[in-house]
Amino acid sequence: MSLKDTLFSNPYEAVGAFQFDESVVAVFPDMISRSVPGYQTILTGIGELTPLFAQPNSQIYDLGCSLGAVTLTIRRKLNNLPCQIIAVDNSPSMIQRAQDYCAAFHSETPVQFVLDDIANIKIENASIVVLNFTLQFIEPEKRQALLKAIYAGLNPGGVLILSEKIHFPDPPIQQAIEHLHLQFKRANGYSELEISQKRASLDNVLISDSREQHLDRLEKAGFGHAEVWLQAYNFVSFLAIKNESVPRETTP
Repeated sequence: MSLKDTLFSNPYEAVGAFQFDESVVAVFPDMISRSVPGYQTILTGIGELTPLFAQPNSQIYDLGCSLGAVTLTIRRKLNNLPCQIIAVDNSPSMIQRAQDYCAAFHSETPVQFVLDDIANIKIENASIVVLNFTLQFIEPEKRQALLKAIYAGLNPGGVLILSEKIHFPDPPIQQAIEHLHLQFKRANGYSELEISQKRASLDNVLISDSREQHLDRLEKAGFGHAEVWLQAYNFVSFLAIKNESVPRETTP
């Protein structure tokens, strides 16, 4: 059972960099539901998209799987379609807890849990790849290469679902939407101290991009179709679809 997130409720002389360690794992479901507007709707949407894009005898990747919420959601919606889910995270605590959660629910769909950096994972024969609030923790200079590798490993007609916290280039818009997010956290019981200290902890750990940067990267990676399918304040989920067939090269 998840505990209430009180990790930043006491004042610290110095706030360390945010890590997905055992203390975060213990409160993670409460933390994400109280911090990320639209999170449950994103999970629901991923589930509804699963039967639309899952291909028989393909692989489905949950990159940065944390406690396995996406993996469980997808597995429930596969309706016995023969697929394998590969769930990857670089946090030993997350992987162990995700394995325990998935083991509690019977399914014919095999799940392979992998403890590793997602950059080391070779994507192949994939019909669905999910990066649910994962890319924002990858070094910015490595993000394009990761998306290109995902695109290369997707089957024609395969899909990438990418959820991220974003920022807005227009300062008045950024200020207004950041205010809405802060009010969301306050309404969910976080104090000013908790909000301030968590923000300091995430500084230089979670590095956000704009909507335009994400769409530009997806286009450069090769995706012929990419757009926002859900936005809640400064949290966005993108749907990127690989063309059904490879366009013929044109001669100059």
